[in-house]
Amino acid sequence: MGSFTRAGALVGALALTAAVALSGCSSSGEQAEFVVGGTPTPGSSVGGVSAAPGESSSLPTLKVTPADGAKDRPVSTEIGAKLPEGGKITEVTLTTANGKAVAGTVRADGSSWVPAEPLKYGTKYTATVTGTGPDGGAQQGSSTFTTMAKPGSMITSGLYLFDDRSYGVAMPVVAEFHPGIPKKDRAAVQKRMFVQTDPPQPGAWHWVSNGTQAYYRAPEYWKPGTTLSVRIALAGIPLSNGKYGNVDRKATAKIGRAFEMKVDNATKQMTVYEDGQVIKTMPVSLGKKSTPSSSGTMVVMEKKAATVFDTRDDPNPENRYVTDIEFAQRITWGGEYIHAAPWSVQHQGQRNVSHGCVNVSTQNAKWLFERTRVGDPITIKGTERKLAAGNGWTAWNLEWSEFVEGSALPVPEGGAEAALAL
Repeated sequence: MGSFTRAGALVGALALTAAVALSGCSSSGEQAEFVVGGTPTPGSSVGGVSAAPGESSSLPTLKVTPADGAKDRPVSTEIGAKLPEGGKITEVTLTTANGKAVAGTVRADGSSWVPAEPLKYGTKYTATVTGTGPDGGAQQGSSTFTTMAKPGSMITSGLYLFDDRSYGVAMPVVAEFHPGIPKKDRAAVQKRMFVQTDPPQPGAWHWVSNGTQAYYRAPEYWKPGTTLSVRIALAGIPLSNGKYGNVDRKATAKIGRAFEMKVDNATKQMTVYEDGQVIKTMPVSLGKKSTPSSSGTMVVMEKKAATVFDTRDDPNPENRYVTDIEFAQRITWGGEYIHAAPWSVQHQGQRNVSHGCVNVSTQNAKWLFERTRVGDPITIKGTERKLAAGNGWTAWNLEWSEFVEGSALPVPEGGAEAALAL
């Protein structure tokens, strides 16, 4: 059915380009939603309390960063100190000129202290830091610094996760950037992207090649009932292209029950699992040879009870039409959906006649629609085309060993633990 172009995904701010344009079903410009703005509420953890600015301390002097008197510091600045190898920051206080305390948390590795929200532009701060060396000896120091004025050139960004929503077990954390983050900057940006899971599960980030998206996932699907707490602390971070990050984004969401769909082109059947048990099978019709469905593991990205597929811009006249569709669930940016197709019921379970979508009966489409969540996985195997990286939320289409290769930072074997308590 012609190529599908994503547009308007970041409402009022961001024009996004699809990672891949594939033949397939296409809707009238609808797309998955994501968080488009907002400043996080300050955290309550201050990471310990040390001597207030101006008070005397008998501890050896510690050299604090930013240095005393530093100016034009980014509002993404973290508070650090020069410690010998093996040393850790243990306590930090940060206050404004009028004495207002700033909340924050020490990184898990003790390397720095991260404010719970972006610092204010053009503001003077005083930091007091206590650290311990590898021998356990404590040192303390302080500095006063000033942040930069608000920059004129910023990137735009998005987070496909919302507070208080329940997602499927394959829901990756998806951060999006426009323009894409230059490769040389990805490690610094990744250090500011925090994910905490409860119960704890290790994970890793993976960047798509052009830097417009980064996915976070665990080695296996999330455990049902997991709470995901995410902070993409991008505000004020300087990039090598002269731009700065625009805002911080935060979300806390839940993972629901395990629900999975598996489609086999050989049998043209979908098998549906809930909590590991088969609960239903149904016949399907996939993409015909000229417009095959993608084989791979995809994720439900959005759901529309009723929509319109409009492919009048397809270069092939045979693939142009406007059709009302019920119970549509998007699984690729290229225009592939699971949806009701009453016109192909006679072919379902027998042959492939679609333009790339997973056709099911209206009754089965409604049954699925009432049970699925955004983030539920669907795996299709045996078609003529492999799923292209970035054509949807393709984080789970890679083996774990391949996935971690896309991280801008080293990933410990088995995955990284939370870097920051959120």
